[in-house]
Amino acid sequence: MSGMMLTAMLVLFAAAVPVAVAIGISAVIGLAGYTNFPLIVAAQQLFVSLDKFPLAAIPFFILAGNLMDVGGISRRLVEFAKSIVGGVQGGLPCTCIVTCMIFAAISGSSVATTFAIGAIMIPALIKHGYPVPFAAALQATAAELGVIIPPSIPMILYGVTTQTSIPELFMAGFLPGFLIGAALIVTVLIWCRIKGWGKHDGDGRLTFRAASRQAGWALLMPVVVLGGIYGGVTTPTEASVVAVVYALIVGMLIHRELAPRDLWPIFKKSVISSAVIMFIIACAGLFSWLLNRQGVPDAAAAWLVATFDGPGWFLLGVNLFLFLVGMFVETSASIIVLAPILAEAAERFGIDGVHFGTIMVVNLALGMITPPFGVNLFAAAQVANTSIDKMMRYLPIFIGVIFACLMLITYVPMISLALPTLFLR
Repeated sequence: MSGMMLTAMLVLFAAAVPVAVAIGISAVIGLAGYTNFPLIVAAQQLFVSLDKFPLAAIPFFILAGNLMDVGGISRRLVEFAKSIVGGVQGGLPCTCIVTCMIFAAISGSSVATTFAIGAIMIPALIKHGYPVPFAAALQATAAELGVIIPPSIPMILYGVTTQTSIPELFMAGFLPGFLIGAALIVTVLIWCRIKGWGKHDGDGRLTFRAASRQAGWALLMPVVVLGGIYGGVTTPTEASVVAVVYALIVGMLIHRELAPRDLWPIFKKSVISSAVIMFIIACAGLFSWLLNRQGVPDAAAAWLVATFDGPGWFLLGVNLFLFLVGMFVETSASIIVLAPILAEAAERFGIDGVHFGTIMVVNLALGMITPPFGVNLFAAAQVANTSIDKMMRYLPIFIGVIFACLMLITYVPMISLALPTLFLR
């Protein structure tokens, strides 16, 4: 049954059937053709897959990101980041990266980060003489940090799927996110020096004091959201609601850039985005349930243990496999289907569950900027009004930098585990 389901899913992927529909149809084929269960079980399992309290954080973080975009928070974060790193040659691309790192600590979504920050940064980069495809490729890459630096929607999914502590996963994402952000900053600074770009990037930037005063309420938001989680005041799900309320208050009452008439379009956009993700989660949950009933996770874990000679080779094989998967399969679906299988094998090799979850999220985040189905690429191309083909001139270097960071994160576990070990264990 599992072989037929996987074959059907790959055929549907090749036929350009939407990911969620392909997974759902494959699961129904397996249920109807290879079990004695009535088809009503499919509807039941779709519901069960979504009947998890931590998943409620997803629509609220998406809504918070959209509210911050319209409410002026993202623009103020850009000005703040520019005041820090915008005064050097290549400072504007660095501003894009730093802003994405800050925004990631609020939104939890790379796509939301691409649209919210890209709408400001891509036109600014183009105005300062940077090639349009470079600006789009940089924005797509920097926005990837939205799923690594907490709060992170894929980390919530991994935690729910594998019963791993979500607060520990969140804390484990900080240092890997900072490492990748720092590596990207060094890369673009060297690149701009070589190309001669960005000699006037500091024009028009605010002083640090003025930018800090302007962005004060925006900068307080990650403190409120993450402080509530790590202080034991709120769960990640409750923190997502706090983020929405905070974004509403700041946007409507303090910045006064968010009007009541803006709320309906924001709610509509957030509901559509949330529904897409939830539909993927539901279909992938049904698929995963059938695989579990067939004993696929245990069999696959046993095969991986027997095939790879030690945890080092296992992690290398998993990274290469996930890199290929991320090129074709959406991140949420990949985590829900593969995490139980791979986490079981990692546990048998003695690999810490939080460390492995970080590796998996960082690796699949690469899929957001790798063709043919990199979701960040499509979002950035839409904002920049360019094509992914043109962006490919610049993407390989960014992908190479992040992959090098992934290898460090993989084989130096303390990059992921230092903070959880220090504060939560």
